[in-house]
This record gives sequence, structure tokens and C-alpha cells, in this order.
Amino acid sequence: MCGIVGIVGNSPVVPRMMESLKRLEYRGYDSAGVATLSGGNLDRRRAQGKLDALSEKLSLEPLDGTSGIGHTRWATHGQPTEPNAHPHMTEQVAIVHNGIIENFKALKAELIADGIAFESETDTEVVARLLTRELETGAYPSQAFQTVLARLEGAFALCVLIKGEENLMFGAREGSPLVVGLGNGENYLGSDAMALAGLSNHLIYLEEGDWVELSRTAVQIFDRNNQPVERQVSISQVATTMIDKGNHRHFMQKEIYEQPTVVAQALGRYLDPNAGTICLPDMPFDLADVPKVTLVACGTSFYAAQVARYWIEKIARVPVDVDIASEFRYRDPVYTDGGLAIFISQSGETMDTLAALRHAKVAGQHIASIVNVTGSTMARESDLVLPIYAGPEVGVASTKAFTCSLSVLASFSVELAHAKGTITAADVAEYVTELEHAPALMAKILSKDHEIEAIAQDIADARDILFVGRGIYFPIAMEGALKLKEISYIHAEGYAAGELKHGPIALIDENVPVIGIAPDGGLSDKTVSNLQEIMARKGKVILLSDNKGSIAEDMHAHFEMPSAGDLITPILYALPVQMLSYFAAVEKGTDVDMPRNLAKSVTVE
Repeated sequence: MCGIVGIVGNSPVVPRMMESLKRLEYRGYDSAGVATLSGGNLDRRRAQGKLDALSEKLSLEPLDGTSGIGHTRWATHGQPTEPNAHPHMTEQVAIVHNGIIENFKALKAELIADGIAFESETDTEVVARLLTRELETGAYPSQAFQTVLARLEGAFALCVLIKGEENLMFGAREGSPLVVGLGNGENYLGSDAMALAGLSNHLIYLEEGDWVELSRTAVQIFDRNNQPVERQVSISQVATTMIDKGNHRHFMQKEIYEQPTVVAQALGRYLDPNAGTICLPDMPFDLADVPKVTLVACGTSFYAAQVARYWIEKIARVPVDVDIASEFRYRDPVYTDGGLAIFISQSGETMDTLAALRHAKVAGQHIASIVNVTGSTMARESDLVLPIYAGPEVGVASTKAFTCSLSVLASFSVELAHAKGTITAADVAEYVTELEHAPALMAKILSKDHEIEAIAQDIADARDILFVGRGIYFPIAMEGALKLKEISYIHAEGYAAGELKHGPIALIDENVPVIGIAPDGGLSDKTVSNLQEIMARKGKVILLSDNKGSIAEDMHAHFEMPSAGDLITPILYALPVQMLSYFAAVEKGTDVDMPRNLAKSVTVE
């Protein structure tokens, strides 16, 4: 979601803050702004829209200063207008904020009753006004900051400048991530490692309830009880060179084509091809004793979890629940003693998923997280971390993180089955060999991108598109529909092929393309039968299959897939649905990397 950068520096900060904000564009935003301290005085520039609008404003009205804060905002409270853009500023303070202040209405009413006027619709301005009131009563900056923090409820990350204090910055983290970067003669704050990639690779991830006081030469961290604490310094692996589009038109395109490489890298961390074994990290519990697995995630990660349910139940014969994270706590789930709860999130900061993780942890479940950011909150609060090693994913619509998550989940499923004794060591070796083949087959699919592009151009004008599949390919159908909705804004739905006759087939006519996912064998005959029902009603069927027979010839279009083992086939079929969505969006001229209303990292519920 929103992005934060703060610098207590020894050289002009605006150009460097703009570079950091540019790196945060992948998170999604609809306005941006920066504020600096110069000669002890605060000043700011804000703009609605993309960073180009802010850059243009800064070229006309430059800002000086060696200390500053910057922000990219994804609107929550208040419309995406310039008055609602961050930083919010009074005579005394400038502040940027990620998250939501849940009790802001009560606080705002109190301040209005005190004669204080507001300039925006945001919850953030309440914090600025509260802090200003404390400072005007004569409180020291650190005392004022502590007092205000104690009054805030919700999930937030804050970064604050104070008039006259050019060598001072405050930050706080409660439910929304905030990272300290250590420098030479200056220090930094950021919403994630990417924000600080061009500034520092020595990072401190603040823990829940922490607040921090920064100067150019010192960093003091306090816990929620205002007691000084030491937090571990981590070395970031994020590099600025890793977020360049290269010769690709969009980040999403680049990330689609990176998948053979990153999946190979991910599998390389979990497979021992010579021994024919799966290598999971050490864990504080025995997989053989796990009676049940609960998988929890949002969006694309939720569909990865649904695929994994088929693997785990079929191979390991362990019962699995799959839940949408935003609903998980509210249905008051029944846990099994000794159960394993696995939480999947690219960022490791998804607020719904993090809240679900904590719910399961309090209930005594073993906790595992599958994340792309190993220093994330979810990773730090888990008993077991299974990194997906996808590298930075900038496009809002997840691609390589999805296939890397599937690769890790497939590896985990095989090892769980081995621990449970439902497969032999020889079976594991066969699965390892199958997984090894995945990257090469992915590259083969990507080499035929021109075929998918032609299909996408053919269907890009459709108002509605359906994706259908059976069994483990039903979640892939839903993922394909999600991708198409996200970036092309075409209404799309994913259905279990057998459910068409129970209602959705009423939607079919000659104007509704249907993407059929039907690998040869298994349930393919039943899926193809469902597709023929669609064709009988003039539906335009595009078949994704390795079936080379007459069935394929009857379809409106056929993208021929390579034949592969059952374990890796869902991973492979993710690629054509990603490419179909990408090329359809390009044909329609949408903002592929930053689709409207969406954010990369969702850190509010």
C-alpha cells in the first residue's frame, strides 16, 4: 500500500527521497508528497496522481533541506486529492502515515471541540494536530510523541519531523511495518527494504509497539512501554539493480519471463537432486505428528493455497482447511491440537493474513509462513519460515511469487507425505525429478508467447470471460480470472467445470469467451465434455491443454501445452493464464503494473 521514506541526512534529501518513492511505486498509490526541514522551518510539496506530477511541482517550486520525509498514498480515509495527500503538516510538525487510526473520529471531535480546525478528510491529520497540541503545551518532542502514541488505536506506521529539529526524526510501528536504515553520518526510515535499497543495506525491523528516535549519528529504539530496547541489525539482499524493467515494456512482463529462473532458484533451495530428497529448514515440531493443515491467505496466495490442498490431501492424506485470511478469525475456526497453520503472503505484511496468523498462534497451532520477504513481520512471528526466493516483485498483479509459492508448497507437500509414510523414498525421488523439469517446461511455454498474444487480442474486447477447470485446475481457473480482472478490467469468473450446468451456463452466448484448462488424462474427458456443452451454446472456447486430438481441433483456439507430471502441471498452467491477462491488458491500454484501486502490499484490513 502506501510507501514511506525518511532521511535525517547530511546532504540534500529531495532527490534521494524521490528515488526511494519511485522504488515504492509497485505498492500502488494515487498521490505523493515530500516535506523537508530547512533553516529549522518545515515545507512540503504534494501532488495528486503519479510521481511525475510531484516531480513537475518540485521543478517549479524546489525544496531545500537535509532532513525530510516522503510518501506515496493509497487512499483510505478521504478521496485521492492533494489536500488529502501526505505529508500532513501544521506549524509544528510534518507527518506521513501508513495504515488506519481506528479511533480518529473521537480524537478529531475532541480536537474540534478544542477549537482546532482541519484541512483534510484523513485520519492522519488527527495525529499531526494531537502532536502539535502537545508541543504547544511545552512538552519535549520525545515526550509529546509518547503521549500521542498512547492515544492511538489501530494499525499504523508513522514518520515525523518537528519544526526547529533538523537532526531529529521519530518513527513508530503498530501493525504496519517500518524499517530503520543505518548510514554513515545519517539514518533512515522506510516502509520496507525496497524503500531504503538505494540508501542502506543495514536494516533494523521494528517490532510491534516499537517507536524510534533518529538523529544523524544515533538510533534509539523503545518498546511500547517506552523502555529502551536493542533490535537485531539485518543485512538486506535487496539491490536497486533488481528493480529495473530491462528491455521489457512492463514489470509484469519482466516478472512473467523471469519465472523459469526464479522457480529454478526456489527449487534449488528445497531439492537435493543427487540424493533425490526434499530439504526443508529445521523446524521445532515433527511433520509426522501433524494431524491437520490449515492454509490461510488472500488473493492470488489464496489460490496457491487451494492448489496445495489438492497436493497435501492426495499425496500426504492429511486433512486440509483453506481459508480467506480476511474471514478466518471471524468464523471462529475450530483448531485441532497439534495442527499446523500455514500463512502465505508475498510481502509477509498482509494485515488480514498477519491477524489470522496471530489468532492461530494464540490457539496453540504450529505456525509456518510462506513469504518472499524473510525479514517481514509474518516471518519473524512464525515457528517455520519457507521463503519463496522470487526476488522483488514490482507488478501489483502477482506472477512469479505465485509460481514460486506453488513450487515451495509442492516441495512441502511431498516432504509431509514422506514424513507421514504415505509415499516411499523412491516416490520422493521421482517427485524431485519431476520438479526439476518444471523450469525448462516453463521456458518452453514462454517461447510461444506470440500464440497467446494473438488469442488475447482476439478476446480483449469481450465484456465477460469465464475460466473453467476441474480438480486442481479449478484454482488455476480462478487465478486466471483474477489476473484478467486485475489488469484488464474485463469482468471474469473462474468456475469448476462441473458447476457450469448449475447456473453459470446461462451466461453463455457467442460473445462470451471461455478459457478451458484441461490437461490430458485424469479429469480431462469430463472437462472437455463441459466445454462441448458451452460450444453447443455458441460459446467461444479457448483450450489450454496438451491434448493433440480432434477435441482440440473443434475449439475456437487451442494453446498447446507440454505434457508433464501431475505435481508440476498446475505450476505450468499458471503461465498461459498470466500471459493471456497481460496481453489483453496491453491491447486495452491499461496501466498494467499499477492497476486502478489496487495496491501491492495490503497493510490494512
